[in-house]
Amino acid sequence: MSEAIDLRQHANIDHWQERVDMAAAFRWTERLNFHESVANHFSLAVNEEGTQFLMNPNQAHFSRIKASDLLMLDANDPSTMDRPGAPDPSAWGLHGSVHRACPHARCLMHVHSIHATVLASLADSNMPPIDQNTATFFNRYVIDEEFGGLAFENEGTRCAKMLTDPSKKVMIMGNHGVLVIGDSVADTFNRMYYFERAAETYIRALQTGQPLRILSDEVAEKTARELEEYPDQADRHLSELKAILDDEGSNYAT
Repeated sequence: MSEAIDLRQHANIDHWQERVDMAAAFRWTERLNFHESVANHFSLAVNEEGTQFLMNPNQAHFSRIKASDLLMLDANDPSTMDRPGAPDPSAWGLHGSVHRACPHARCLMHVHSIHATVLASLADSNMPPIDQNTATFFNRYVIDEEFGGLAFENEGTRCAKMLTDPSKKVMIMGNHGVLVIGDSVADTFNRMYYFERAAETYIRALQTGQPLRILSDEVAEKTARELEEYPDQADRHLSELKAILDDEGSNYAT
């Protein structure tokens, strides 16, 4: 089904293109094996204040999520968890808290991808710039050293306080996983993808037991800026993934 026809058929559903992008991100995250059973969650703010957001339904497998399945939630609605079809409690605690406190965090993706989680499990969870991918995140992440259990409301509020600096796009959640933020679904998915790739490179480099070839701060920062300014890379990445799903006859955009 072409995107134009699909959009017309779903004109009565708000934020349809954003839903389609989100559904594609869920499907591809599962394909990359970045997901954790039915436990992880993505969200996307759809109003200027950032408090109204789309999120995956409670304990739905990423491989089955469709655009029409996504929940529309309001971070300032205290009755959200009391209604039928409420989101996962830890998803609400984490994503609701961040959307409430950080309007610049338009999209959030939280996963327990293997190498990012290994990094989060090390006593020192810093990731030195040893190649282009790791340099992408130079001075652009925060490390949560105070894991306090599942990300219910209080834990979510604590995490949100660490993301108030818009330059910090990744939270390495010590003993937990990773939370990635961005300006759009494409921007955030691309960053999540490259963070996992970067973490894999670093973890595999450590496994050799050999000294690391670490870039200078100047080169690392220059590389990070150049990649941030690279034209259309994130949008093209997601566009290509959607094209593959379309070619395969996936029902993600329904």
